[in-house]
Order: sequence, then structure tokens, then C-alpha cells
Amino acid sequence: MAIKQMLSILLPYLMLLLIMFLLQRNMIYFPEKYSLDRQQELTEQVNLKLWPSTDNYLGLMSKSAKTAYKGTVIVFHGNAGSAINRGYYLDALEKLDYRVILAEYPGYGTREGAPSESVLIENGVHTARQALDDFGAPIFLWGESLGSGVVCGIVQSGQIQAKGIVLIAPFDSLANVAQHHYWFFLAKWLIRDRFNNIKNLQHYSGSTAILLAEDDQIIPSKYSLHLFDSLHHRKRLWTFKDAGHNSLPLAPELPWWQEVMQFVAGQNGVSP
Repeated sequence: MAIKQMLSILLPYLMLLLIMFLLQRNMIYFPEKYSLDRQQELTEQVNLKLWPSTDNYLGLMSKSAKTAYKGTVIVFHGNAGSAINRGYYLDALEKLDYRVILAEYPGYGTREGAPSESVLIENGVHTARQALDDFGAPIFLWGESLGSGVVCGIVQSGQIQAKGIVLIAPFDSLANVAQHHYWFFLAKWLIRDRFNNIKNLQHYSGSTAILLAEDDQIIPSKYSLHLFDSLHHRKRLWTFKDAGHNSLPLAPELPWWQEVMQFVAGQNGVSP
């Protein structure tokens, strides 16, 4: 009788684990999708364009391009929405004389494909190569939340020489964050897209800026700090008190934008 009772609990649990394993990417990636006409309409409204071409775009750029920039910043956004929602990067960084590309993921916006760790990193490498071909060095890689995993994966590939990287609300590994939220589903062992940022940055020799929200409930700050403590290259940490994952202070006039870029670019004697 006891065995039957145990099986009546265990079998549904195992079935639930199987369902979670098969559908887990639906719980990680939340893309905002548009038709091409709608995407072009939205980009026109905010004075952006599809780059490098409309038919096969990799990201969004400002239509009001300058003739000279200090370098190119490629932004890899988080797991929800799409690149069109990240216009604040252009507002803040273009006035500091950096060209900004809001990278778009396969399966997001109007791009075809299905997002996964390997797909996003491979696409990120391709995006960075295209930027180098079009604009030359230096390249700076920015990753917010899930995008931090994409940036670290690009670095680990060894195919892109990024002068500096900026990670906003990053994690040590997505497996650890998944386990924090879904320990009862054995998430750390079942997750397929692991995004091990500590491992992927272990041979990086550039500059890394990490920004974290002290009250982050989605990616608790301890996982960002674990990543920061593991780094042995040039690094610096910015901590925003009383801020959560979705309430970071992003106003373009705030001084931290310039501080971060000065650090990763090695300007004005800014040191770790």
C-alpha cells in the first residue's frame, strides 16, 4: 500500500519533470514578434533603421549617423521583448560618441529561428563580425540579463576581440539562477541552456564592467557578485541600491554611463 501511494506521487512528479524539460525554452525566452511591415513602422517612429539590410537584419541602428565615433557598442538584450524596446542605450551612448547597434536575436522581432544558447551565441558572433567588417574596431559588447550570457559566449568563442564588455544584472550561470527559482524541479540538472559565464570569461583579458541591482529578485545579486569575484582580469563593479531587475536607473543623463565607458575604453586613467 505504501509503495502504491509513493508511486501515485512519484509518477506524476516525473511526468511533470519531463514536461518541464521538453518545454523549458518556453519558460526562458519570451520574444516579442512583428511582421516586417510592423517592424519597419516601429523603427521609423523612433528614427532607427534595420542593419545591415532590411531583408536580413541583425539589429537596429540610428538613422542619424555621425561621421566619426570612438567605437561601436553592440547591445544584447534580455530574454523578453525585442531590440526595439532598448532605445535608452542609444539615448545614453550616442551622445558619448559611440555608435550603437541593438542586436536582435533569431526568433525575436521579425527574425526567423528559435532561440537557444548555441543559436544566440552563434548569431552574436556573426553580428559582431559584421560590425567589425562595416565599422572596424574597437568593439564593445553590452549584455543585459540573459544577454550577459550571449556576450560571455561570444568572448569564449575566441572569434571576436572585444576591447571591453559591460554586463548588466548578469549571473554566474543560468543553471544556478534556474535552481534558485525552480529547485523543486531539479532545474540545475535539467536545464539545457546553461550559459556558464564564469567558465566563458576565464580566459578573457579585456576590461569588464558589471552593474547590478541590489534588490534584484529575478537574478539575485549574489549570482552577479559570484561572477565578479571569479574574474581575474581588469574589472569594476557598479551597485545600484534600492533598484530591482526592472527598475535600474537608466536615464541617459546619469553619470554612470560615462563612467562605465571610460572604464572599459581605458580613458582618463580610470582604473579598476
